[in-house]
Amino acid sequence: MVLMSASSISESLGPLFVCIDHVGIAVPDLDDALAFYANAFGMQVRHQETNTEQGVREAMVSVGGPDDPGACLQILAPVDQTSTIAKFLDRSGPGLQQLAYRVTDLDKVSAVLRERGLRLLYDEPRRGTAGSRINFVHPKDAGGVLVELVEPATSH
Repeated sequence: MVLMSASSISESLGPLFVCIDHVGIAVPDLDDALAFYANAFGMQVRHQETNTEQGVREAMVSVGGPDDPGACLQILAPVDQTSTIAKFLDRSGPGLQQLAYRVTDLDKVSAVLRERGLRLLYDEPRRGTAGSRINFVHPKDAGGVLVELVEPATSH
């Protein structure tokens, strides 16, 4: 864990993050999960794709309607049993997998977080949903939460 006071952390991290981008939810079957969110909560799919690099089928589900610019749910299902999501499901079962913050400059934010002693999972950003650039803060450095950093494709 990084040794900083709570007040200096909140003051210094504030400008690095734009907003909560999405909350990731791991599921064994994407189609079943999307049907549940549509039927139970009336949520609509904003974007859907298969990300072979990450080993997932995924969908971004709008919480407030298709034109809502706010945070989404990212529903993640494994492509096969070797994917990280498959391993998560084996270990923890379906449920919350990560919390993602939107950033405008992933390289800058990554450098600042590393300077502050946080470990990132990747040396270099990887491709995320819809061509975004992503990296993750190690859960052991973030209070047990897998934190994703997302730079949308439109801001790079």
